[in-house]
Amino acid sequence: MTEAMDDASCGSRYSNIEEDLGVLCGSFGLGEVRACRFLPNGLMNGNWRLETAEGAFALKRIMDVPLPLARRNLAVLSELADAGVPVGRPMTTSSGKTVAEVAGRGYCLIPWLEGGHQPGTELTLDQAADLGVLLGQIHRSLNDERIARLLPPGSEPLAAPVTTPGAAHAEADRFLALIAGMEGPAAFDAEAAQALGERKVLLDKYGSERPATEVAAGPVGWTHGDVQHRNVLWRDGKIAGVIDWDRIRVRPFGEEVARTATVQFGGEDGFLDLERTATFVAGYRSVVPIPVPALADAVERLWWKRMSDYWQLAFHYDRDDHSCDHLFLPAERFLAWWTERREVVQEAFAAMP
Repeated sequence: MTEAMDDASCGSRYSNIEEDLGVLCGSFGLGEVRACRFLPNGLMNGNWRLETAEGAFALKRIMDVPLPLARRNLAVLSELADAGVPVGRPMTTSSGKTVAEVAGRGYCLIPWLEGGHQPGTELTLDQAADLGVLLGQIHRSLNDERIARLLPPGSEPLAAPVTTPGAAHAEADRFLALIAGMEGPAAFDAEAAQALGERKVLLDKYGSERPATEVAAGPVGWTHGDVQHRNVLWRDGKIAGVIDWDRIRVRPFGEEVARTATVQFGGEDGFLDLERTATFVAGYRSVVPIPVPALADAVERLWWKRMSDYWQLAFHYDRDDHSCDHLFLPAERFLAWWTERREVVQEAFAAMP
């Protein structure tokens, strides 16, 4: 190996990657590894860029889903590549497997897709429309007959529990008790405590407006699960690839439309760019003619999920995983902004193609 693999390049998250690389390169037939760089943008898995005698590749240590599910998703990825969706075709080992295991750790390898991430409102309006069209194409392709042999039918209505205000209050109180019991709380703990107090005020005021049923409205099918700026690559102003297919699952289409828009054009910025959201939705609806009431239902369900969920705090306090700490306060600001403007947000999601 011609480039040292120290904490700055490859070992900052998993100390055993250098040892695993020798086995992985043999399994995938990569030859000499000339460079290995850890990619810090991935939140749920370990990711590296490898430069080898056989070319450049993205190496992922699979941590967010069980390995059998990862194998199924990688098989779907190969079919999507055949269908023209901009994805990288998974590499196979010498034994024909898409997942290589080293001491119980699972890895997959995909040829490197050149391009960069464009977060938030860095997208132009035309690019926002292109992102909507892409999401529509993904939904159509995943539910095409081509994929049917790999995925079971996914068109049945889905029931998803709607958290009660009381349960959301209790969870906030649990985290507040954890913070209060600390001998030396840090700045994050103080900020979290203040945000939790503000969240409880919102729960008291808007708890009666949570979704009334557990079954979402509108079409249901197989979805990517995480289409957003961290997982979309752009090159020369065009979409060059979609990555991170770990979360393929049956969902209401409206759920993914709402999630993609709010993560791409809001969330971390503390507000939602309504113009880009409307353009994105119109692009999506030009491919998948989802009814406006279905989108309205999805938006309200996502709003309430954000209102009643504390996943960043669960990572921080329950798992001792601080990798998502930076997302918590922007998400709280966004929730407050959204709650005050629910009607105008709904108008953006009603955009026509």
